[in-house]
Amino acid sequence: MPDDDLPHGATGDAELVVLAAGGSEHAFRTLYRAYVRPVYWLAHGLVGNPADAEEVTQETFLVAWRKLPGLDLAGDSLLPWLATICRFQSANRVRRQRRDRLHTTAAADEDLPATVDVEQQVIDEGLADAILREVAGLSELDRAIFRLCATEGYAYQAAADELGVAHGVVRNRLSRIRTRLRTVVKEST
Repeated sequence: MPDDDLPHGATGDAELVVLAAGGSEHAFRTLYRAYVRPVYWLAHGLVGNPADAEEVTQETFLVAWRKLPGLDLAGDSLLPWLATICRFQSANRVRRQRRDRLHTTAAADEDLPATVDVEQQVIDEGLADAILREVAGLSELDRAIFRLCATEGYAYQAAADELGVAHGVVRNRLSRIRTRLRTVVKEST
């Protein structure tokens, strides 16, 4: 299938992974757009500041691009795999920054944590895993609505048009999804 003919929203992650692994930049771009926000927020929670979170997010997708040819996607979503890469990239960045602070006389950036709060990382990782499990348990339509509205920023009507459903369906289902995720967050904290 040529890159320009990829139907937006109609191709699942598994098919997009195969196409991206074969060199389709459009397929990889589609995956990037679908998951850049959740990866960024996970990175932000792990490294603690926006600049480093942006760097970790970019590193995550760079590693993903290189490793896609060998990936055997275990589920319906690429997000758990990306979250694992993000956690490793975040840990590497925190270690590198700690090492650099020890070997330099320059003042440390006040935005960087002086130490890694392992307990907070475990809580953040557990929360991210709980959210990922909850999203994975949604119906296919609900996952599509969540992806379009929550991660790609679609308005209700735009998502409804994309999915071929009514505006009210998107609004009501997204409200229920958000309530479920808020419950997960409350239970995990």
